[in-house]
Amino acid sequence: MEDQKQKVYDALDKQKIKYEVVEHEPVYTMEDMDRLGLSKKGTLCKNLFLRDSKGKRHFLVTCEEDKKVDLKALGRQLGAGNLSFASEDRLEKYLGLKQGSVSPFGLMNDTDHAVEFFIDKDLSRCKSLGIHPLENTATVFLSFKDLDKFLWNLDVDVVKIKL
Repeated sequence: MEDQKQKVYDALDKQKIKYEVVEHEPVYTMEDMDRLGLSKKGTLCKNLFLRDSKGKRHFLVTCEEDKKVDLKALGRQLGAGNLSFASEDRLEKYLGLKQGSVSPFGLMNDTDHAVEFFIDKDLSRCKSLGIHPLENTATVFLSFKDLDKFLWNLDVDVVKIKL
């Protein structure tokens, strides 16, 4: 499993992106992360892996940890109809991730670009974003601009939306 995190660190280093890593016990919820006091380092990101009602389209949506997301309204905004959380099998298939480790870094594993990525515009105002490096035993802090650069270099379309 250590190779997963290292894969992210190596990719960030290759792009000369500045980041800070905080290693910690496994976390599965935003409440777990809050208990560790990680929000003192930057804005923690909540990541939702969603699918449309037919299971044809998949979405990764990233926003601030405490933002409430209305899935019905979001589905309309994305032109996707009803949205629901994708299964752990789909998470593994499309992003190569386990539950609790959902992260934009998972888009490294989406070589077919099957997952549509949306990020809340409000995050662009944050100094530092906290995101898991493919595992829930660490959090990487980096700037919005550097996350955008990282994903751009993967040919990921980063769509900024207002949530």
